[in-house]
Amino acid sequence: MSDNDLAVLLDHHLIRTCIARLARGEDRRDAELVTAAFWPDATTDFGIFAGTFDEYLAWVVPGSPAITVTQHTLGQTLTELDGVVAVAETHVTAYHRVNMGTEERDSVIGGRYLDRFEKRGAEWRIAHRTMLYDWLRDDGVSTDWSQGLMGAPFSGDHFTGKSVGDHSEAFFSGTGG
Repeated sequence: MSDNDLAVLLDHHLIRTCIARLARGEDRRDAELVTAAFWPDATTDFGIFAGTFDEYLAWVVPGSPAITVTQHTLGQTLTELDGVVAVAETHVTAYHRVNMGTEERDSVIGGRYLDRFEKRGAEWRIAHRTMLYDWLRDDGVSTDWSQGLMGAPFSGDHFTGKSVGDHSEAFFSGTGG
């Protein structure tokens, strides 16, 4: 394998890691993780929101208080490199639990991120993101699984996820098991 092949593999890895870091940042409403994925002069267009990076960050963090749980699951990423610019299409399935005031509802969106990356120095970050929506499923009223699953109770209160303040924060900070 040549040095150029290794450099291409590393670039692909760094781009995919950036996309994964951003998904975690959005799910956890973590401004530091989101910021690390975009260049400060980046722009976004989600169809329901378009703007500069600063405007996007103010929109996604803290996010809507009505969305109590969100999870972005990433599928395949096709990346095409051209020097210090790359384009990547990543499939995403995004689950959202939405508090409607009288009930919580579950919905799932399937779509694709179209990202234009730029490499500045040794770092790849997003310069522009566009979201494409392929499908939406409304699963209706949420099932209350907060006390356990399939009739078995949870052995602690840290097993249920939420957008902010769940066990994953302690896990990643080194204070949780």
